[in-house]
Amino acid sequence: MEEPRVEIARPLAGPAFRRTISRMAHEIVEAHEVLTKVVLVGIRQRGSHLAHRLAARIGEIAETPVAVGTLDITLYRDDLRDRSDYPELVRTEIPIDMDGAVVVVVDDVLYTGRSVRAALEGLMALGRPARIELAVLVDRGHRELPIRADYVGKNLPTTTTETIRVRFVEDGEAEDAVCVMALPEAGEGGA
Repeated sequence: MEEPRVEIARPLAGPAFRRTISRMAHEIVEAHEVLTKVVLVGIRQRGSHLAHRLAARIGEIAETPVAVGTLDITLYRDDLRDRSDYPELVRTEIPIDMDGAVVVVVDDVLYTGRSVRAALEGLMALGRPARIELAVLVDRGHRELPIRADYVGKNLPTTTTETIRVRFVEDGEAEDAVCVMALPEAGEGGA
């Protein structure tokens, strides 16, 4: 069992969190003259929350709706065989034909790149997009695969012993926030 982690920093919360999403939405609008073939596809769960938030803000900025969907990457993960339990599969929902679409994969945190690799594999099983881009709220570094984001809310260098927890009110959290978590120091409830 993993030791509980404590919050050591909150680099994004409240208004700063909302401004970051707004800036990312502006960047996506600026990069695409026509939004009718653009679909934001959030990686379940928190990537999906972020994709819906971005889509809403893009709709306000561009005065036109943008398609938004959700992708379950469970079966495409490279650590699936290491699990002793059976993962719960959740439905993938993408509202437009993937062939020829511009897909913006959306996730909360970019770390090793393995979740994004799984998402790319899942998307390719659904069709042949014209282009695939990546939007992440936080890029924390430590890549294991050659993957980089096209749209980044915040670059947040971390150590490999720290984790990033993105909190969304959609999950019952008190506020939207990005939190840096770490194991407690000795003398602070640790061993």
